[in-house]
Amino acid sequence: MLRRTLLGIAGAAVVTAGLGTAAQAQEPIKIGLILPMTGPFASTGRQIEAAVKLYMQQNGDTVGGRKIQLVLKDDTGTADVTRRIAQELIANERVTVLAGFGLTPLALATAPLATQSKTPQVVMAAATSIITEQSPFIVRTSFTAAQATVPLAEWAAKNNIKKVVTIVSDYGPGIDVEKAFTETFTKAGGTVENLRVPLANPDFAPFLQKAADAKPDALLAFVPSGVGSLFMKQYVERGLDKSGIRFLAEGSVTDDDILNPIGDVAIGAITSHHYSAAHDSPENKAFVEAFKKANNGMRPNFMAMGGYDGMHAIYEGLKKTKGEGGEALVNAMKGLSWTSPRGPISIDPQTRDIVQNIYIRKVEKVNGELWNVEIATSPNVKDPVKAAKAQ
Repeated sequence: MLRRTLLGIAGAAVVTAGLGTAAQAQEPIKIGLILPMTGPFASTGRQIEAAVKLYMQQNGDTVGGRKIQLVLKDDTGTADVTRRIAQELIANERVTVLAGFGLTPLALATAPLATQSKTPQVVMAAATSIITEQSPFIVRTSFTAAQATVPLAEWAAKNNIKKVVTIVSDYGPGIDVEKAFTETFTKAGGTVENLRVPLANPDFAPFLQKAADAKPDALLAFVPSGVGSLFMKQYVERGLDKSGIRFLAEGSVTDDDILNPIGDVAIGAITSHHYSAAHDSPENKAFVEAFKKANNGMRPNFMAMGGYDGMHAIYEGLKKTKGEGGEALVNAMKGLSWTSPRGPISIDPQTRDIVQNIYIRKVEKVNGELWNVEIATSPNVKDPVKAAKAQ
């Protein structure tokens, strides 16, 4: 019976093969965009959705003669929900690409499904180094936390900072930041004390007090996008803004879309990241202007940049494959390079991770607004975790 069933399926496939190609050409290419649109990480979802829609507005909704159809789903920032949505998008919507993934646990929850179904998974936000290693179908257009942190540790060592306390959210990217900073900074002769804060319902106050009591030269912080305002509020309440301790951070803490609400306490903060809305290039000025115009004046942040460049990678890959998905699309995205609003970027063909400039920035007030103003550049930085493994 099993043999007859398989022969029947094979026979049907032969009969419909000729019809299938023509029908496929008329079907839309569906992109399943899974984002936290509600819950504590909703700002991530709003930014990526806005950037994805802006890219489509600017570049059209047709690639290779086929319509691009966006299927947006809210996973509330919960891994179990992300996995269920991904299953539905693959089985019922028959999406060509899965995209989004605002946090590491959400990307990791989907990775086995991407592998099983051979569906490309474009990670536009999540930043733990291991993500692309979890499936050969994952391509990342955001950044890795370690990639953003090593240049900051190098900067600190060169700027008379000898002792640092780190405070990071206790999950993948935070641990990557802690490890990357500690290893790089101690190799340069510095000393580090590490503190980790629970990701769910964080209370930074006791950890900030421990940091103040240790009297370091600097405090290094990492929290997920959108949580920086709470961190800075408790930073001020504990008096660290007046303690003389220098403030360093992975750029998520002084995220562009929350920087003005944080207020003047952020002035002078030194951060490192791959994107600032203040980046001085024609491409970025045009991007920021268009983004703000399309979104009631909202300033784009690094999450928006990951979404915008993620769509570019998908579009360019689909052009190369003439609309084919699966392994062909992943291979087409490997090695892509272009000038993004953030600067020159490429997709590493070996790791499927992004290679990009990392900028050291200083928070400054310009024309009455706070901006992450770039003061130094580390060009063409690969993820240091994977680079070390390759050696």
